[in-house]
Amino acid sequence: MQTKFNNAIVLTGGIGSGKSTASRILKSLGYDVIDLDIISHNKLESSIDEIIKHFGKEILIENKIDRKKLADIVFSDKNKLSILENILHPQIRFEVYRQAKILESYNKIYFIDIPIFFEIREKQIKEKKKNTYDIDKILLIYAPKSMQIKRIMQRNNLSYNEALIRIENQIDIEKKKEKATFIIENTSDIETLKTNIEQLLNMLKSSY
Repeated sequence: MQTKFNNAIVLTGGIGSGKSTASRILKSLGYDVIDLDIISHNKLESSIDEIIKHFGKEILIENKIDRKKLADIVFSDKNKLSILENILHPQIRFEVYRQAKILESYNKIYFIDIPIFFEIREKQIKEKKKNTYDIDKILLIYAPKSMQIKRIMQRNNLSYNEALIRIENQIDIEKKKEKATFIIENTSDIETLKTNIEQLLNMLKSSY
């Protein structure tokens, strides 16, 4: 299934930068958001048998995948991270294209929330593969690395080193900043983030 992303804007960031909060704000303002986190959670549960085959039953709690246990495994072993991606990404890609095809028919701006957009694109360039999400406009929710670490430690109850490992599994936020089309800094409170998003949306609407 192929879809041209004529009206799509990628929403991305780094872990702890506030991308999920930005996604909720966009939805509250009436914008459609294809959320890869939601899709991946659904596909994770529907792929439980295959995941157990590779990661063992110890990742289960009450017959459901313990996402924290699974995250601890894949963030400390790139080979296992690759295995998980190979299981989930084709299914996620199919669902994104399915939803995007519907939203493209409305001929208005919508967002695709892709947490590791730059990481996916870089991997495909290295492997000389076609870009899965061939989208020109990229909105980055930005917070400096020190703030990312602090937020992850508080949110996930992690140590400094555990938070750092998760961040270092992604492309540095400063490099993402260089490649983004639009940048919204999220270094203050939610109301400021909402105001910044509304300003960008007004700019986009005037030029659309």
